Amino acid sequence: MTKTIDVEIYGQRYSVNGEADESYVKKLAEMVDTQMKQVAAGMRSATPAKLAVLAAFNLAHELLESERRFRQDEADADRRVASLMESIEQQMPSILSR
Repeated sequence: MTKTIDVEIYGQRYSVNGEADESYVKKLAEMVDTQMKQVAAGMRSATPAKLAVLAAFNLAHELLESERRFRQDEADADRRVASLMESIEQQMPSILSR
C-alpha cells in the first residue's frame, strides 16, 4: 500500500511516496540531511543543489566501499571454509581407521 511520508532534509520539507516503513524513510532522510550538513560545514558557500550532489557522491562512495568490503569478507570466508574442508578431508583417513 502506497503512503506519503513527510521528511525534512537540509531545511526543506519533502513528501515521499512509497511502500517503505515510515521509520526507514525517516532514517534515509536523516542520513541525507547529515551528509549535506557535513559537506556544508567544509565549504564557505554552496547552493543546496551543489550540496545535494556532493552528499550523493559521498553516499555513493560509502556504498561502493561497503560493497567492496563485503566482497572481500565473503572471499576471506570462502578461503577459510576451503581450508577447513581441506583439513577435515586430510584427517578423514586417520579418523576412519580408528
